[in-house]
Amino acid sequence: MATGTGKTKILSLALTWSYFHKLYEKNSDLSKNFLIIAPNIIVLNRLRKDYNDLKVFKQDPLIPENGHFDHNWRNDFQLTLHIQDELKPITEEGNLFLTNIHRVYLTENWKLSLAEEFLGKKPPTDADTSKGMDLGKVLRSNKIKNLVVMNDEAHHIHDETMQWFKSIEDINNTLQLKQGNGISLQIDNTATPKHTNGAIFVQTISDYPLVEAIRQNVVKSPVLPDEASRSKLTEKSTSKFVERYKDYIHLGYIEWKKQFDEINNIKTPILFVMTLDTKEANETKEFLELNYPEFKNSVLLIHTKKSGEISENETSKRKKQELEELRKAADAVDEDLSPYKAVVSVMMLREGWDVRNVTTIVGLRPYESPAKILPEQTLGRGVRKMFDMDIKEELVIIGTPAFIDFVESIKTEGVEFNYRPMGDLGKSHSQMVVEVDQNNVKKDLDKLDIPIPMLSPRIHREYKDLENIQVQEMQITPVPLRQFNQAELKEIVFEDIDGEFSHKIEFTDTIPDYRNVVGFFTQTILKGSRLVTGFNVLYPKVEQFIRHKLFGENVNIEDPNVLRNLSEPEAKNTLYNAFKNAIDNLTIKDKGSAQIRNYVSLRKVKPLVVNNQAYLVPQKSIFNKIIGDSQFELEFASFLDACDDIISFVKNYQSLNFKMEYQGEDGNIHDYYPDFIIKQTENKIYILETKGREDLNDLRKIKRLKIWCDDVNIAQNGRQYIPLYVKQDDWEKHKNDVKTFEDIAETFKLKG
Repeated sequence: MATGTGKTKILSLALTWSYFHKLYEKNSDLSKNFLIIAPNIIVLNRLRKDYNDLKVFKQDPLIPENGHFDHNWRNDFQLTLHIQDELKPITEEGNLFLTNIHRVYLTENWKLSLAEEFLGKKPPTDADTSKGMDLGKVLRSNKIKNLVVMNDEAHHIHDETMQWFKSIEDINNTLQLKQGNGISLQIDNTATPKHTNGAIFVQTISDYPLVEAIRQNVVKSPVLPDEASRSKLTEKSTSKFVERYKDYIHLGYIEWKKQFDEINNIKTPILFVMTLDTKEANETKEFLELNYPEFKNSVLLIHTKKSGEISENETSKRKKQELEELRKAADAVDEDLSPYKAVVSVMMLREGWDVRNVTTIVGLRPYESPAKILPEQTLGRGVRKMFDMDIKEELVIIGTPAFIDFVESIKTEGVEFNYRPMGDLGKSHSQMVVEVDQNNVKKDLDKLDIPIPMLSPRIHREYKDLENIQVQEMQITPVPLRQFNQAELKEIVFEDIDGEFSHKIEFTDTIPDYRNVVGFFTQTILKGSRLVTGFNVLYPKVEQFIRHKLFGENVNIEDPNVLRNLSEPEAKNTLYNAFKNAIDNLTIKDKGSAQIRNYVSLRKVKPLVVNNQAYLVPQKSIFNKIIGDSQFELEFASFLDACDDIISFVKNYQSLNFKMEYQGEDGNIHDYYPDFIIKQTENKIYILETKGREDLNDLRKIKRLKIWCDDVNIAQNGRQYIPLYVKQDDWEKHKNDVKTFEDIAETFKLKG
């Protein structure tokens, strides 16, 4: 899986599945004991962020809610975490061993240099003098009767002569000798399942390459200078390294600076410069700090040779504590308190250092230097995203012709690069920030602020009412029961409600278990109604519906012909819609009123990062920019900004969290975000929705908006909140006649 696409999530999912399979399935050959191996301390520390205190299993939707299939899933998940040699009592309930590879080696007399431990050179020795119990011995002891092994950054172990491979092989053989079984499962995870010649590992069973991740906006999109920009870069004829590559370094600074100026209030972009050796790295760090004020005392130097080793005289001077501080600094460059804006390192910093804030990479490699790494590994240092998937982010790649040729070699695998002009100190081409206009001395922010009341939910679900579903009272048109021949009965294809393939049952002499089919429909109904609990309540009602209601007659649900009928679209849709309507009618309630929980001040709203797009620089808004979901919204915002009879207005961004729940046409509860909030006077505030093409949900939203305003006006009497609805067609008819906001309020007020 390409860097930044969720390898740790896959490990967590596989681990959870194996744990419960071993716990609940009779004769399971999986395990509740897990060994997750990292190649070095950097990768290990990255994994610790997710697995410390088993955080990933608490925050991610990995473990089902209690009650599903009569299991107490969360109560039954009793995993004990062991990190390196800090071992706790080994339990039969399950153990997770998280370590770097050096702790599970065969022998005890290897010694890993500090640089190798930090950067992950091909490991020939034991890292970190052990403390406490010996993890390698524990894994080979009678305490471990079965084991799942998961290797992160596993391109290290493809060579059977390596100690990593041999160590896992030895654990497997020990299990076979002592327990009669080897390792239950081994999962190798890497962003580059390839040899240095580009050949993919033969043991690869699933590949999610960088090309797919880029196209699906899961990672940043690589951008290179266009030909015109490259033609301005020259490699100077001088022996001084930074003078030789000054053009490339400066272009990297300019592109970094554009990103920094745009988003530094939210994130600190990192300039990452790749050199070939320690001397070049030293000179580059010094050049950046002397020539660019932003980088003064803000450049992190990862001091290595191109082999990844620290020189002998350096090793004697650098104590382990200093190395640990360097490691922590490199790992924390994304954090708000990190002082670093640039990182300078050798080419060998290739994995584990998986930070999100690298936005510009400058590669300084002469023509004659051979590539010792894959281009994916170079790009991997910067492709992780800073923001959500809907925000398009760029990774700017700058470098010598040899470096660019090296990076572009990945085109053979379908990766497409964007090319654009570079070198001007204009705006960033990727993101922009909408934020409170703190630095605009012409704006009175207190006056422009608008108090936004936050109400308690009025429409909600009451899950306990599922018990009251009465199957016999459901109004449906019965589905004709078809008779299928023997050939048609041999294969049953199940699709989900969206028509997508779900699963297929093939049988010859066996009859499928009807309970699995009923369970599938029950889960689909719950998912469609956005319910996370209620399986045990709903399952018998679905079974009763199929047996006595769906086909207009009593049927034997164990009959293969009946099961085959259930895979037909008409039967599926009838069953689904009947329960969906019954659930919505029973569980969605309107309390009839709402209370004001608190007020939101616009001055305290966090900055919002958005894709670079058209925007308005407003005079009458507390924000620095107004963006719109359409050209119509921008046009309307421009009209508001010119109105003399309002104090201020804002476009309602999701970061304001100003929303109201409503019941959509599909019966589910959805969130509705009105478009504009307008303060006409200190005690008269309008909530305005604009709309281009109207659908049935829009009518429900407007009805909900009016109720929301009524609730607020009942709950307090200091201000009046008034709803308005401006459809684009109506705006086009009247826009030449309306001159003031008062005209808008009168023309587009809601009736009734």
